[in-house]
Amino acid sequence: MNRPLGPGRLTLLMCSAEVLGMTSLAAYPSFLTELSALWSLTGAEAGFIGGAFFFGYMLAVPFLSGATDRVDARQVYIASNLLMALGMFGFAFAASGLWTAALFQAVSGAGLAGCYMPGLRILADRIPPSAGTRPIAFYTSSFGIGTSGALLLAGVLDRVFDWHHTVALMATGPLLAALLVWWRVSRVAPPAAHEARWLPRFGPVLSHPRVRSLVAGYAVHCWELFGLRSWLVAFIAFGWTRSASPPAMTPTEAAALVMLLGQPASILGNEMAGRVGRNRWIAGVMLASGLSCWLAGASAGSPWWWLLALLCLYNIAVMADSASLTAGLVHAAPAAQRGAAMALYSLGGFGAGFIAPLVFGAALDATGGAADADAWMFAFGTLGAGCLLWALLSRGRASSAG
Repeated sequence: MNRPLGPGRLTLLMCSAEVLGMTSLAAYPSFLTELSALWSLTGAEAGFIGGAFFFGYMLAVPFLSGATDRVDARQVYIASNLLMALGMFGFAFAASGLWTAALFQAVSGAGLAGCYMPGLRILADRIPPSAGTRPIAFYTSSFGIGTSGALLLAGVLDRVFDWHHTVALMATGPLLAALLVWWRVSRVAPPAAHEARWLPRFGPVLSHPRVRSLVAGYAVHCWELFGLRSWLVAFIAFGWTRSASPPAMTPTEAAALVMLLGQPASILGNEMAGRVGRNRWIAGVMLASGLSCWLAGASAGSPWWWLLALLCLYNIAVMADSASLTAGLVHAAPAAQRGAAMALYSLGGFGAGFIAPLVFGAALDATGGAADADAWMFAFGTLGAGCLLWALLSRGRASSAG
């Protein structure tokens, strides 16, 4: 039996495992432009494949995340990483068009459903509340660090291998994550396991107003986050073709830099939320990101360094409330319903993540297509609409409460 790790070592281990498992999120976006041309995809079809990942997540998360109220989250985590690797291998060697690509994207997404929130549950069940919210903030920020690293890895491997073998090599990440958690994380039975169901009951969770608010906040956050990540490489590639000066890096390297620079904002945002008030911080950040998406989208045609700077600033605004939302949910949810709350939280977030890339692609098609700079601006505008609405409603609730 594995010896229990201290809070610091366990946090470091789970963050490392999460970074390894994030290769699945970057596998398709890294090659979106290439595969769109290869398979003759429209913008909406390309967005559909990107969204299929989150559709698989959305279908699987009620069972896989909810199951952590009944069985040790460690078991769910290990099995789900294996499923994620299977989906990636299938995408690498069996995807040949719209429907097969979407199928294997959905399988990979279902695997992630048993990794992200169950990984957080591993931490929550093994670290005492006295440790505060920092382990959760570090774990949440590792999501983006892993995605940034995966984009960079895809760019490096693509110089040597074709996209098939690049994706297959990236599938070793979830395998290593499963091995790491199996080897070092001790077994812990969840509280009230004998009373829990395999499928979670959302009714008791939704009876908590704070949980409802955070679930809605996470949904609009993920709409923006995953819509951006699904189209980021393609947008940078478009911008690079219009730049008067030659860019100093490839689109995948630039996208990795954009996402990596956003990660400190997640950790620092959680610290700021503790100082100024969680709801006030989240509302302010959502207002900023909901407006700055238009500036980022309008940067196509600008010098490459200016486009990159605006994307970095926008991504910082997107990420600044990420850890604050998740830490708030973990502390607001009753311990015996934590798995159900996380399942509902992920269902709302990744359900929005499924729709956002499709809406982005459809907006791109409807306003001029991927060769039109104005069309990209309008498509980017779709990303921030939900954040603006949540921020305005949040201010309205605060005013009425006052």
